[in-house]
Amino acid sequence: MSSSKAESTVTALLDELGDRWETREKIAAARERLIADLPGWKDPAAHGLGVYDVSGELVFGVTNAGEHLLPAVVMATVLRHSGGSKSYPVYTTALEQAIRLLRPAEACRDYDHPNLADWRRVLKLLKGNGQLEAKMVFVADFDDWREDDDVDDLCEAVYYDAKRNGRPGRG
Repeated sequence: MSSSKAESTVTALLDELGDRWETREKIAAARERLIADLPGWKDPAAHGLGVYDVSGELVFGVTNAGEHLLPAVVMATVLRHSGGSKSYPVYTTALEQAIRLLRPAEACRDYDHPNLADWRRVLKLLKGNGQLEAKMVFVADFDDWREDDDVDDLCEAVYYDAKRNGRPGRG
């Protein structure tokens, strides 16, 4: 989606949904409203925003496996992700719009908002170094065949995060 189209889409959605989602119910309603514009949407098994490090490895600040689904829907809205396992380059303008669209959820103190914090960190990195590349990755199903190396990177990151945190591994 072009940056001007993304900006106008986000502006229209925020005009409709408001700029403060103080309750779990408001967040759920906003998520359902965003899903309504994503034909055939299915919650991803995993999603995350990564940045390539100096060795060329895609490194994720936050990995989400079956959780934090509002950020997935927000990023899918901005990037026009229609489903499946796929990665997308994320440039500063798209990330700014995603942050803008997710920011109202910050009013709800029932959640920590780790994705929003990480997206802000990545935005700062991208603005500070024009050579850095970021990717948003969606994994539809851990059992799917992966043709995208970035999808493999997220599956690996989820697996190792789960192992490190004592949860059953996926991937």
